Amino acid sequence: MEYKIFGCKVNKYYTDKWLNSKQLEWKNGIFIASCVVTDNAKRKWIKFVKETAKNIKKWDKIFISWCWAFKDWKAQSDFFELYPDLEYLKETIEILDEDPDLNKSEKRNLVSNKIKELPQLYTKKFVLIQGWCDSFCTFCLTVKKRWRHFSRSKEDILDEILIFEKNWWKEVVLTWINLSAWWLDTTNDIWKSKFAELISYLLENTKIPRIRISSMWPEFITDEVLKLFENTRIYPHFHYSVQSGSSNILKSMSRHYNGKYMKKLLLKTRKIKRKDNVAISIWADIIVWFPWETETDFKNTMDLIKDCNITKVHAFPFSWHELWEDVPAWKFPDQIDWKIKKERMWEIMNLSDQIRDEFIDKNIWKELNVLIEVVKKDDKTWKIKWKWWTQNYIEADSSNFEIISGEIKRNEIVIWKLIK
Repeated sequence: MEYKIFGCKVNKYYTDKWLNSKQLEWKNGIFIASCVVTDNAKRKWIKFVKETAKNIKKWDKIFISWCWAFKDWKAQSDFFELYPDLEYLKETIEILDEDPDLNKSEKRNLVSNKIKELPQLYTKKFVLIQGWCDSFCTFCLTVKKRWRHFSRSKEDILDEILIFEKNWWKEVVLTWINLSAWWLDTTNDIWKSKFAELISYLLENTKIPRIRISSMWPEFITDEVLKLFENTRIYPHFHYSVQSGSSNILKSMSRHYNGKYMKKLLLKTRKIKRKDNVAISIWADIIVWFPWETETDFKNTMDLIKDCNITKVHAFPFSWHELWEDVPAWKFPDQIDWKIKKERMWEIMNLSDQIRDEFIDKNIWKELNVLIEVVKKDDKTWKIKWKWWTQNYIEADSSNFEIISGEIKRNEIVIWKLIK
């Protein structure tokens, strides 16, 4: 079955499960993992569904799951009422639950997935350790679409990784909705992180070479968590859900921390000394032109990026969510003028690109590991082309790296020097 994934890494995890599920075993068509994080994401999605429907075979289906398609993890029964412009495809579209293994129970405190030795869509394995959220940030629509926070047991997570490891795969990605709140009663139970306990357990009981941790909410990151990143099996890469450097804006977003806390955490992160001496990479999600964002608020965010040397910024314009379903901040007064929005977006991305270039320059001629995920021959030159990421998250390919040792083939970790 064909598939198309929009949105986050959790969508990749559940796409893997759905494509290997009994429910879709004998079905034909295309599976689509949807996303509602912004209005722009919704537009892309709807356009893709409509374009796909033009060419789909008569008896095939468009199977839709994820945030666009469900509420409280169940298939949304009023889907075509919410999206009437797709009602003409009612006979073609089939709305699915969130998870093929969880459609018989409404108890979500602890989830145990049925672990099978399944073919993988990627060379890395996305492993869901926690799901959903109890924190109603004022810019977030997805929390309205999902169930409340739950965690998988560390034993269950370990079982899934060990099957992957046994089949000689080399990288797992621990993923989320709010993964650093793992095993807490609620995602509002801040400053009581148990995340370090899970990471230590996985390091002790697995041998898989690379463990990557996806986006983390900063209020759950303790000194114990930071210490674990000294281990060479963990990616020296942090992706923090920062959103703003302004305490005023963070408060209006209903975040659990302020600008002072965020800066302190980022500076501590920057000081981590790896045993392999690989430079730490820090990425951050930032929302630009949130309502009430003054020039001072924006400057606080710019200063945070510069002072803490954030190596890449995922900057998102605040989405009003005018289309179909909205968020609380859509109704806030003092929305930012479009001209100011564009200027601030340009400024923040320009600064981010400068810092990113400086970070890459500092890694030139250093030996770095690359897990090769894509290998193909150029049709004209017959040269082998490959690509993917170093352990500190520099995008690598045959144009900017030279080989030191290892074999160029998919799912191999090769040592390279960055040359440009």
